[in-house]
Amino acid sequence: MTKKIHFVVLLLLLIPFDSIAQSNKQKLPPNFLFVMVDDQAYDALGFYDRYPFLETPNMDRLAREGANFTNFFVTQSLCSPSRASFLTGTYPHVHGATQNKGQLDPNWKKYPSYTSILQQQGYETAMVGKIHMAHYRGKKHVRPGFDYWFSFIGQGKYFDPMVNENGKDYREKGYITDILTNKAIQWLKEKRNVNKPFNLCLWHKAVHGPHSPAPRHSNIYKKEDIPKPPFNTHEENFSGKPEWQRIKASSSKREKYQRVDSLPRKNWPIREEKTKKMLETLIAVDESLGKVLETLEEIGELENTVIVFTSDNGYFMGEHTYSDKRIAYEPSMRIPMLIRYPKMIKPGIEIKEMCLNIDMAPTFLDLSNSNIPSYMQGESMVPLLKENKEVAWRDAAMFEYYVDDKYPDAGPNMLAVRTERYKLVDNFLKDDIDELYDLKKDPGEMNNLINDSEFDDVEKNLRNKLEKLRDKYKYNVDRDWWLRQVVNQSPK
Repeated sequence: MTKKIHFVVLLLLLIPFDSIAQSNKQKLPPNFLFVMVDDQAYDALGFYDRYPFLETPNMDRLAREGANFTNFFVTQSLCSPSRASFLTGTYPHVHGATQNKGQLDPNWKKYPSYTSILQQQGYETAMVGKIHMAHYRGKKHVRPGFDYWFSFIGQGKYFDPMVNENGKDYREKGYITDILTNKAIQWLKEKRNVNKPFNLCLWHKAVHGPHSPAPRHSNIYKKEDIPKPPFNTHEENFSGKPEWQRIKASSSKREKYQRVDSLPRKNWPIREEKTKKMLETLIAVDESLGKVLETLEEIGELENTVIVFTSDNGYFMGEHTYSDKRIAYEPSMRIPMLIRYPKMIKPGIEIKEMCLNIDMAPTFLDLSNSNIPSYMQGESMVPLLKENKEVAWRDAAMFEYYVDDKYPDAGPNMLAVRTERYKLVDNFLKDDIDELYDLKKDPGEMNNLINDSEFDDVEKNLRNKLEKLRDKYKYNVDRDWWLRQVVNQSPK
């Protein structure tokens, strides 16, 4: 009888404590899973149906159960600048990493990443994957703002890559997407402090070229037909376009290039094999997402985790005959952005407002109930996620690009302003023309209106908007200030 009484008393004592523990867990701020791919076209996802044979069930799930941003753009379409903007919430001309150079890191001290701020708020943070900034080795490779670090220098390799784990360099056997997935799952299950909310950045090398699918996915799309790009943009001949675009498209050296008004139209398909390999490489990323979602469910954290899927920049898939990014066309600027968080976001919503990569850091901080520092130039997207129709949002967005020392013919210095209807591109060239597009009538950006007098007022209005945005975002005319400061400081 005494044993039974003791058991009942013990049971009664345990129940309240368990309830308290559950209650405390529910009060914890949300976790964050930030998944990023490299060089992905915004519509290269199964649910967009651009490629009817492409199956991405886990990415599709995020769109079905969360929010799909249909007008999400980068502030600069290049790896290092964009990644730094995601982390700091600032434009490249502010954080300083304006090129993919082995010497360049953002100014972390002046512009700490959102993960550094989350650390101060009690979060445990992890970087698993591609950072693609200054090429440091050893302990210096570990960037501030992360409790756990697993990354690699530069682009890395798809197979048997050299990696850096918490400051130690070594070679890891296997396929990079699978390696990163396993490290992320291991951290979630075994290495993190389960009493803390977490932020996990899972930033893939894929699908950056040269595209190398996992052996299990190699040639699965070999017999598939690649559809033509939207709006027949592959028929581009650059008539009425800037001279620098013909130089870029002709793949010729500037000094050998003969000036012509237009180039012959290229026959479709353009780079068919390259496109298929890229899509095959994407499949392992979708599998990775599925495995991490399963892990979150297994450890009981799925519903309390904000899951973000995006890319560091867009990518041309034959549009305008290009296979690159960098410049101010829509396929280059626009990126996929999916966010799932059932505690706040209704399933299957589309968000059409113009959002930028600099908006992501303040959004993470807002969701975690952290203060957003004044240096961050983006806006929290939480009101949009809550479908607050009364919120005032931007009516214009600014895009920038800087001449790449390694690929000078890839594009000139430029600033662009995009509104819902129009886009103006200022190429900073005295001996060439700028660009003006009516995105409503010409969504493929084939007809340059810059010399059409009927659009003089439109051009004037857009240049005024651009000037205001330059002031708002503290645009530095001397744009390579940070580059010159560090260019001679080779990482060691």
